[in-house]
Amino acid sequence: MKTRVMRLLAVALLATLGGLAAPSSPALAAPTFKVPFPCGQAWSGQTRSNHSPANAVDFNRTDDAGDPVVASAPGTVDVVKNLGDTSYGRYVRINHGGGYTTYYAHLSGFNVSVGQSVQHGQVIGYVGTSGNSSGAHLHYEQRLDGSDIKVRFNGTLALYWGTRTYTSDNGCSAPAPGTATGTVNTASAPLTVRSGPGTGYTSVGTVTDGTRVTISCQTTGTSVTGTYGTSTIWDRIGTGRFISDAYVYTGSDGFIPGVPRC
Repeated sequence: MKTRVMRLLAVALLATLGGLAAPSSPALAAPTFKVPFPCGQAWSGQTRSNHSPANAVDFNRTDDAGDPVVASAPGTVDVVKNLGDTSYGRYVRINHGGGYTTYYAHLSGFNVSVGQSVQHGQVIGYVGTSGNSSGAHLHYEQRLDGSDIKVRFNGTLALYWGTRTYTSDNGCSAPAPGTATGTVNTASAPLTVRSGPGTGYTSVGTVTDGTRVTISCQTTGTSVTGTYGTSTIWDRIGTGRFISDAYVYTGSDGFIPGVPRC
């Protein structure tokens, strides 16, 4: 009898330990967040260590009061609230699934309601100065499981800490067949454009950090170490205009599927 009881206890213990050791569900990939303003608009985004929360971004541009604010990724609106003259004032929260949410605060008005599904580029409200705000701007946050995280646009980390100009590709038309788009990411400095696929070719200008470019074809050339590692791939962004793929976020690791070789 004693042996049988001990066996039962051992089975129960193993079952308990097995439950504790069960692997957790894999984390879902983050949505492709984009700048929360209409296609082509340039906004100054500021981060600062004494912000609340610290990883939020404040967006400004000249005469921005009343300018439209758009969803930075597809999701479902789960908060539309007016806190009056305190905190966020009028704000919207969008649930993107997988624990990811975005906040849009200090709005002057709303253009969505709770439960509404939204897509990239859809207007959700308007820049204002509601709540605890000293002037018109958009307070923007990305959160994971309720905690603020450092903001990324098209997979590229925002500048921490300081001010950077961000040009939106949110809601832009899809690229033509056989082409692709990418976002230049140099962490501040302009990127040199070359007349051919290599650093030995003549400089024919620059593109600023954050610029969205159309890539008509790709080829190999001089090896360059940049934001996205070391690469010999060069992207043609116009006639006689090439930039190193090591500084371009395209969503692909290597050559972009469907884009021809130059």
